[in-house]
Amino acid sequence: MNNHYTLSEAIQNIGKNVELTDSVRKTMQNSVDFLQRYMDNATAPVYGVNTGFGSLQNVVVSNEQLSELQENLLITHAAGVGEPLKDGLVRNMLWLKLLNMSKGHSAVRPIIFERLAYMFNHSIFPVVTSQGSLGASGDLAPLSQMALPLIGKGNVKVNGQILAASAWLNSEGFEPVKLGPKEALALINGTQFMLSHAVDAYKDIANILGKLPVIAGASIDGFDCRLEPFTEAIHRVRPHAGQLAAAKEIREVLKGSEIAAKTKVQVQDQYSFRCIPQVHGASYDALQHCFQVWETELNSVTDNPNVFEEENMVVSGGNFHGQPLALTLDYCAMAVAELANISERRTYLLVSGQRNLTPYLADGAGLDSGYMIAQYTAASLVSQNKQLCTPASVDSIMSSNGQEDHVSMGANAATKLLRVIENTKNVLAIEWLCAVGALNQREEKSSPLIEKMREDFAKMGAYRHQEMPMQEIIAKAYSFLWG
Repeated sequence: MNNHYTLSEAIQNIGKNVELTDSVRKTMQNSVDFLQRYMDNATAPVYGVNTGFGSLQNVVVSNEQLSELQENLLITHAAGVGEPLKDGLVRNMLWLKLLNMSKGHSAVRPIIFERLAYMFNHSIFPVVTSQGSLGASGDLAPLSQMALPLIGKGNVKVNGQILAASAWLNSEGFEPVKLGPKEALALINGTQFMLSHAVDAYKDIANILGKLPVIAGASIDGFDCRLEPFTEAIHRVRPHAGQLAAAKEIREVLKGSEIAAKTKVQVQDQYSFRCIPQVHGASYDALQHCFQVWETELNSVTDNPNVFEEENMVVSGGNFHGQPLALTLDYCAMAVAELANISERRTYLLVSGQRNLTPYLADGAGLDSGYMIAQYTAASLVSQNKQLCTPASVDSIMSSNGQEDHVSMGANAATKLLRVIENTKNVLAIEWLCAVGALNQREEKSSPLIEKMREDFAKMGAYRHQEMPMQEIIAKAYSFLWG
C-alpha cells in the first residue's frame, strides 16, 4: 500500500488486491518490536496494553492475560445491531483499516494484516451491522464485528452465503489468530466505519456532479429559460469558486442550443432556474471542504495509543474521535439535499402547464395524468431529506461510565448521508424524465450534448408513460443516469 492516497486513488485501489510489501512488513514489525521493548522497561501501566478499557483503564492486567484481554475486547465490543452493511461498505472498511495499520504507529503484527488482506482479496466479508457506533472511541462495535473472524468468532459472507467464521477458518485450513498486546485495540479504535461511508458517498457524489449540469441544462431549455443569469460577468463580481464553476457548466452544456437562442417572452425566470449557479455552487464549495477533510482522515492514523519509536513514546490520545468526520458528513448531507431541493422545484415547474407545455407533460390532460405523481415522489423524497439533514453531530451521549463524555455521533451522520444521496439520485432521475418530456414538446432543439443524451435515453423506450407503470420509467431514468 502507498503512504498517501487521494479519494479518487483510494476508490481505484479498493477495487484491487492488497499486498503486504517488504517495506510495510518491516514498518509494522518495527512498531511491534518497539512496543515490546517499551513495555519491558515501563514503570507504569500502558493504557490498552496491560490495562482495562474505557472507565476500566485503571485495572492492571498481568502479562499472562494480555492475549485473553485482547480477545475479550473483541467479543464484548462487537455489540452492533441493525441491518448488515452492504459488501462494498465492508470492503471499504477492510481496506481503510489495512491502510491505517500499515503506517507503523499501531503495533500490529504483519500476520494480522495478511489475514485481513486475504479476506479482502478473496471477497470474504465479515458481517458488520449498521448501528451501534457513537463515533467516539472510533467505531468500536462495527470494527469489532469486522475483526471477530480473526479469532474465529462472528460471521462472514462467502459468495453471498453467511457462514460462522470458525467454519470458514476450518475450510481454509487457518487457525484463529492469537492476538498480541494492543492488537485488538488497534483493530477496533479508528474511524473506518464512518470513513467507509464517506468514501462511498464521494463516489456517488462525483457521479451526481458529473450529470447534474446536463440534467439542469435540459430543464432550463425544457422550461424555455433565459441564459443571461449564467453570464460570466455576473459571477466574476461574486467570485465563489463553486458559483463560477456552476455557471460555466451551464454555459458549456447549452452551447449551440436553438431553444436558448430563441427570443424569450418572460423578463426573468424563477429562482430554481435563475439561481442555479448560486445554489449548486454553494453545494460545490461545501462538498469540496468535506472531501478535503475526508482525504486527510483517509491518510491518518486513528487508533489509540500510538507508538512512536523515534521519540521513544507510546502515547494515549484521542485520534479515534470522529468529530472531523461527523461535522462534514452532516454538512455533506445538507449540501447534497439542497441539490435535490432545487431539482424538485424545477420538476414542479416543468409539470405546471406553463410556457406552452401541457399540464403534467400529459398527452391530453385529464385522460392522462402524465408526470403528476412522479413529482409527488420527488416531493416526498425531498421532504425526507430535510428530516435526515437534522445534524447528528450536535448530539452527544455520555458513555463508559463518564470516561467517554463527549461523542461525535458520526456513524449516525454517515448512515443517513447515504440515504440522502440515494434520495437525491432518484429526485434527479425524475427531473431528467420531466426535462426530456418537456423538450419533446418543443419544436426547436436543445444543445448537441443534450440532444445526444436524449437520443441515448430514448433507446431505452421509456416514453410511453400510458403503457408503462411510472415506477418502471423512473427506474429506467435512474439506470440511465447512475448505472
